[in-house]
Formats: sequence, C-alpha cells, structure tokens
Amino acid sequence: MKVLEITKKIITTVLGIAFFAFALTFTILLLYRNKYGITQFENTSLVIIGNEITSENYQKGDLVVVEGQSIDKFVEGDEIFVYQLKAGGAVNIDLGVVGSIDIPAKEISFENGETYSTEFVIGKTSKIYNDLGTYLSIITSKWGFLFMVLVPSFLIFIFQVYALIIEIKYGEEEMVTY
Repeated sequence: MKVLEITKKIITTVLGIAFFAFALTFTILLLYRNKYGITQFENTSLVIIGNEITSENYQKGDLVVVEGQSIDKFVEGDEIFVYQLKAGGAVNIDLGVVGSIDIPAKEISFENGETYSTEFVIGKTSKIYNDLGTYLSIITSKWGFLFMVLVPSFLIFIFQVYALIIEIKYGEEEMVTY
C-alpha cells in the first residue's frame, strides 16, 4: 500500500509540473504578441503559415522562426515576410522576394512590384518547424487556451479546495484519497 501511495504522489507531481510548464509557456507566447497578432521576442517572430503561399519552402501548418534585421542587411533576392494591412484593420502575412531596397525612404519592394515600409517588414526565415504551427495556432486561439489551460486549471483548483475541506473536516487519518 505504501508503494502505491508513493508512486501515485510521484506521478501526480510529474503531471502537475508538466501541465503548469505547458500553461506557463503558452501564456508567455500569448503575452508576447505584437500589435499585429504575431508572437515576437525582440527581433524574433513566430509566424504560423495559415494558408497556402507561393513558395515551395513552406506548407500550411508550418511554424517559421523569422529573424528581423535592419534594412541595410537585406539584399536583392532575399525571401522575406511582411505584414500586409487589409481594409478594416485585418492583417495578413505576405511573403515575397526582395526586388529593390530604398534605404533613404526605408522601403523594400518585392519583385512583383509591391512596396512595403520597413515598419511592416518581419524579416528572413531562420528555422522551419513542419506542422508545429497547426498545434500552436489551436492552443493559442482563445477557445484552445480556454479548454486546454484555463478549464483544467480551474478544475485542479476546485479539487484542491475540496481536498482541503475534507482534510479539515475529517482529519488526516480518514481523508479520502483518489
């Protein structure tokens, strides 16, 4: 009996630590979103490929780590990500190949003729994680975060309050264990 209780405590402790590490990680990812809705740590952005794009380097569901750079570090032919503002305030992520760079005007033009201010340039690809973006987008959505982090946290809290009440009411010797 004693071995089972110790094993149960070890398993619940490991699961609890794993859950709270998971919850803390995704809370941080949500707190570090920029004004365009992309997670950004200083010059590093996490771009999720949500729909098909013209480059064969990326597929729907990929998580792309994008490193931001100053305008003078880009060269013609670089493939870069930019924020594309739509009517009504919606933001899309666009990918293009640098055609020309205007350093005094702080603008970058793609080969297809579209021009973007450096304010809207995200940067160049640093690393690609296949299919990880799909999972990240689900977890960091408001419904995903609610059901994967907040509801389990609430249930754990309620169970701990229940266990405390049982321990106070019946004492440690007669406490019900699950």
